[in-house]
Amino acid sequence: MRAIVQDAYGTADLLEARDIDRPVPRDDEVLVEVRAAGVDPSVWHLMTGRPLVARVALGLRKPKNPVRGWDGAGRVEAVGAKVTEFKPGDEVFGNCEGSFAEFARAKARRLVLKPRHLTFEQAAALPVSGMTALQALKGTARPQPGDQVLVIGASGGVGSFAVQLATMYGAVVTGVCGPTNTDFVRSLGATHVLDHTQEDVTAGPHRYDVIVDCAGLRPVPLLRRVLAPRGTLVMVGGEGGSAFFGGMGREIRASLLSPFIGQNLRNLISLPRHEDLLTLKDLAEQGKITPAIDRTYPLAEAADAVRHLEKGHPRGKLVVII
Repeated sequence: MRAIVQDAYGTADLLEARDIDRPVPRDDEVLVEVRAAGVDPSVWHLMTGRPLVARVALGLRKPKNPVRGWDGAGRVEAVGAKVTEFKPGDEVFGNCEGSFAEFARAKARRLVLKPRHLTFEQAAALPVSGMTALQALKGTARPQPGDQVLVIGASGGVGSFAVQLATMYGAVVTGVCGPTNTDFVRSLGATHVLDHTQEDVTAGPHRYDVIVDCAGLRPVPLLRRVLAPRGTLVMVGGEGGSAFFGGMGREIRASLLSPFIGQNLRNLISLPRHEDLLTLKDLAEQGKITPAIDRTYPLAEAADAVRHLEKGHPRGKLVVII
């Protein structure tokens, strides 16, 4: 089968389209014929091995799994001996091991049936970014109707879902994005949109009940200036920072400070959860959230998709089509 493989940590130049053996599912796994795969920052972290501390789990000298990709949607090709939830031909989406490939393995609990009206491309855009936004809001911040919610990085993969979810919960949403994406963020449901090139959101007089920082670059003391005295800050991702810890240093310092102040400072490590996939499926089928896709790439051009992600400012999600 054809797959996007890397043999060492580094840049997107090391991503190579190559023929490799088709994976064989274990007893509790499903083999998925992948139709589309989402591209998100976790792909970049796996590719570069950054921050360096993450290599304890990813592989010290090179990636344990050489095939890139995590989000996936497609049809079930085969099931393991202990899998009873799916059968060949079922259309599914969720978290796969190496979804930049014609076939990928996945734990049965990390898949659910694809929302009926979504395309494979839309379904592939849901899992990682959708679950991250859901866990940031429903699982951590829990905004109430009328709460003021600030989403920094509102036009990206996680941010575009966070805006939709916060709006669904009845919050008044302010989105922060670049100048070319203001209309897009407003279309997601944001009441107010700030262009970060023209306005410093941390310098204004407004106070927010919830801040979801998807950009991961602003110092916590600046974010606390615009956080309500009893508000919640959720830091998503670990961009920037040192080569060893990345943005985790900022998040660790915030976690140590949080118990001693009125504000709730939380760093989010999103984990795949079956119940969250089911929630995303239901919300998509009810039309309460819609995956926003910036552009798609054929499998052979997956490296270009990662390069586009590295440049920043995608409008929603990037998707690789297999």
